[in-house]
Amino acid sequence: MNSRPAAKDELLIVGTGAMASLFASRLAAHGVQVVMLGTWKEGLDVLNREGVTLIGADGDERAYPVRAVARAEECKGARQALVLVKSWQTPRAARQLKACLAPEGIALSLQNGLGNRETLTHCLGAGRVALGVATLGATLLGPGRVRPGGDGVIAIEKRKRLEPLAALLAGADFRVERHPDPSSLLWGKLVINAAINPLTALFSLPNGELVRRLPERALMAAAAHEAAAVARAMGVRLPYSDPVAAVETVARSTASNRSSMLQDVQRGAPTEIDAISGAIVRAGEHHGVPTPVSRTLWELVKARSASEETQAWTPGARQLWDLVQTYPMA
Repeated sequence: MNSRPAAKDELLIVGTGAMASLFASRLAAHGVQVVMLGTWKEGLDVLNREGVTLIGADGDERAYPVRAVARAEECKGARQALVLVKSWQTPRAARQLKACLAPEGIALSLQNGLGNRETLTHCLGAGRVALGVATLGATLLGPGRVRPGGDGVIAIEKRKRLEPLAALLAGADFRVERHPDPSSLLWGKLVINAAINPLTALFSLPNGELVRRLPERALMAAAAHEAAAVARAMGVRLPYSDPVAAVETVARSTASNRSSMLQDVQRGAPTEIDAISGAIVRAGEHHGVPTPVSRTLWELVKARSASEETQAWTPGARQLWDLVQTYPMA
């Protein structure tokens, strides 16, 4: 493996999963020197040997060279970083970035759920952490092989230090929007994640099916309304006026995408349900907003992703999960 500090014009991507591979492929396709920092040895080996492969809807495959490393010291001095790991992996990512991000560098989190910014800030300081959301979809078909699951927007904080990174993203044909309110961005994405991801994971459906099937569409709307109510109680102004319309728009624009949560449960990996539905439940309790839909989805996804031997079933969760198992899956 080529071990050297990050070059001045390199972009660091923390992660080697679906979204990390999608961003890496599109940026590398437009001439950006991309270095990917991860822990998945098989993925790192393939990335270094074959590059990251973008697979189009027509099956066309194109591979783009990237540099993949396992140690933060191998990309020391990084000035611009995208954080694209699961929420439960953020503490590790924060430690890695502390070891390699330049003092004047900036790390942009495009992750799902609550708590990522706080974890990164604890290690890096507020000046080196920025928040954004991406409403794109991607499916990892194998190490270093990614298929887009629908287009969307990247909304980022309006900060001068982010402008070089924003220019790189725009140059790779990403639709980039600046936003003055990070909390609005965070909760805007959280409402969408909370309404789409758990349902796709429970019913094994791609995003678009949630709009086409009436029961799922009703559940999706209920989850969106509930999460939006919590945001309002916290004084957060969402970046859209109609949460249900916003959620359905994303579901349609990423119709073929199998959400990251669905991909996680299908391969037996930890999910981000605690940072999404669980976070909404906790915030609702703190602000006196009932969240029965989010609580039920939280319990059911945790039930699905845990084994019979280890699952501590909450009251009613067993009955609800048994009911879900009778539902016709895709």
